[in-house]
Amino acid sequence: MTQAADTHARYPTLEGKQYAFFFDVDGTLAAIQSRPEAVFIPEQVIAQLQKLSALSQGALALVSGRPIEQLDALAAPWHGPAAGVHGAERRNADGHVHRISLPIEVEQNLRMELQDAMACWPGTQLEVKGMAFALHYRQAMQHEQDVLRLAEQSVKRFPGLALQPGKCVVEIKPAGIDKGAAISDFMQQPPFAGRTPVFIGDDLTDEKGFLAVNERQGVSIKVGEGSSQADYRLNDVDAVYGWLERTLLLLEQDNVGKEFRL
Repeated sequence: MTQAADTHARYPTLEGKQYAFFFDVDGTLAAIQSRPEAVFIPEQVIAQLQKLSALSQGALALVSGRPIEQLDALAAPWHGPAAGVHGAERRNADGHVHRISLPIEVEQNLRMELQDAMACWPGTQLEVKGMAFALHYRQAMQHEQDVLRLAEQSVKRFPGLALQPGKCVVEIKPAGIDKGAAISDFMQQPPFAGRTPVFIGDDLTDEKGFLAVNERQGVSIKVGEGSSQADYRLNDVDAVYGWLERTLLLLEQDNVGKEFRL
């Protein structure tokens, strides 16, 4: 397979192997919206995910900064493996959920401090995720530096927390938690174990996921522009939909070929 890190025109072609699929959501399966609650995955894309999951014997997971509860709502009726809040919570194929929590006093104190501070900056939005906080400023770019400074100060005050920059957002989350670790954990368990991983994402939060996939000689795909560790590129969310449709067709043809040979 020829790497195509610097071109947006070439689709990575999957054939001849057993794959494990990992998808980011915002900016990958769903177009970015002005507010996080306005994001949606088109019904036909959900149907394609269901079909791809079946073709890969369930080796498909959503890996997102969103909590699993939100992922389930966005992808319904599909319900499968998922890593939420960058891996702070992870649901295995058997339905078992692993969850990392902040100490109650840390969560409460930090939430109140962040709410008070961001209330002074119209257009910013604090998203509380339980074990993490997302500080959004997409609609208030003039407050970008204020928000970043607040996040940096918060992490310094509360040991065990780390920053995760993203597109018009900075998140405060438990240290040592990232999408790469989540994908690595999935790859050690069925039905993912022994397969070639494929991960598609669009943001800085996805870079460690790309690295984890590259270490396993997998297929890493960056959506959009910007420097990246990913080996392949897709222009935008619409290109992801086109790649998904084409990949399904190839895998279905491959399965028919195997049945014919049998």
